[in-house]
Amino acid sequence: MPDHVDDHIETVRVRRAPKFSVFLLVGAAVGVITALILTFAFDGSTGKSPNTGLVYSQGQVFGFLLLVCVPVGLALAAVIALAFDRRSRRHTRQVTVDHESVQVDEDDARG
Repeated sequence: MPDHVDDHIETVRVRRAPKFSVFLLVGAAVGVITALILTFAFDGSTGKSPNTGLVYSQGQVFGFLLLVCVPVGLALAAVIALAFDRRSRRHTRQVTVDHESVQVDEDDARG
């Protein structure tokens, strides 16, 4: 038998908020796909670089493009998530809920 039951009605604000982690994962994936497309779309890795005089493999070019495309994808996804979050704040609604707290004496619970 519960020792103390606290029951009261509250009004709370509810809104649907975007999950930022999902947006960031999708942004990173879009960055990886963009880097992959750019690596194979332009065949610039067969000649020497005019700046360094080195020939870069496709793997190296892909790595360089990842260093640029993934942060850009993350930043764009974060901006989109923030825009959705700001929009969801305008669509809040108030809901009445029954809040109940039950405290049980440990001696009675073991018994």
